[in-house]
Amino acid sequence: MVESVTVEQMVKKVRMKVLQGEKYLQRPIVTADISRPALEFAGYFTKYPAERIQLLGITETSFAKDLTAEHRREYMTKMCTPRTPCFVISTDLPIPVELKKAAADAHIPILGTHQTSSRAISNMTNYLTRRLADRQSIHGELIDINGIGVLITGDSGVGKSETALELVRRGHRLVADDRVEVYALDEQTLVGQAPAILNHLMEIRGIGIIDVMTLYGTAAIMPSDSIDFIVHLETWTPDAQFDRLGDRGDHREIQGVVVPQVSIPVKTGRNLAIIIESAAMNFRAETMGYDATETFDRNLNSLIRKNSERDTKKKHEQ
Repeated sequence: MVESVTVEQMVKKVRMKVLQGEKYLQRPIVTADISRPALEFAGYFTKYPAERIQLLGITETSFAKDLTAEHRREYMTKMCTPRTPCFVISTDLPIPVELKKAAADAHIPILGTHQTSSRAISNMTNYLTRRLADRQSIHGELIDINGIGVLITGDSGVGKSETALELVRRGHRLVADDRVEVYALDEQTLVGQAPAILNHLMEIRGIGIIDVMTLYGTAAIMPSDSIDFIVHLETWTPDAQFDRLGDRGDHREIQGVVVPQVSIPVKTGRNLAIIIESAAMNFRAETMGYDATETFDRNLNSLIRKNSERDTKKKHEQ
């Protein structure tokens, strides 16, 4: 699922000025790529990316000034297509006269910013990448545990919501309950958020819908968070095999991003909130270079070596 973005929405988030065409801010933006028309001012339109935002900075406007008025009218008219969402003028530069008329005739808004072209592109790209990214809906809970985004998954009825609620009571923050909308920010970063209809709400069997923000305050929720770690809850059975030493290196791939994962057995009497909290802290320790499994292995090897030396010494004494 891809969300749509209008020019008006981007203007509010990126804080740009509308220089012309306020009536046409509902034009859709369909890609996060930004174009700086250079070849177009040289008359090359064979591969013109008309669906992109067209940004004119110092370089583009200076080059356009060297053209004849006739060429400027021709090229800027060609740049104004039905698919073009808007034009952006950076560095508080004046709008070329020919662009003013062509954009007005084509009902395309012109935006302005005091920022440099590079900064303006960065701000627009960051916002549009988040809004236009492909989204995947995952059944689970997303909780921020001391700065670590933990996605809790498992079969329906295994206790995910109740565990998430206990984590909130312990001071951690809810991002999403029951359904998490996930998208890849880049090749290494996953971001999750709640669907708009479920923002800061939880469903607890036997109680119904509760508003976490109303009950626990604004500090108990987050609008979105990265997904750094996955905890999968599984119903315990006597024949099930679970990791005892934490050395399996399990993971799950979501939208091309590999996320570390652990599986935790659910059994009567286990405090899942404390276990998940500890798993998150252990994950943080590992990312900082400390591995408890390696420490255990070193201690075990040291004990084996000492016992071997002791046995050898006894044999020599005999």
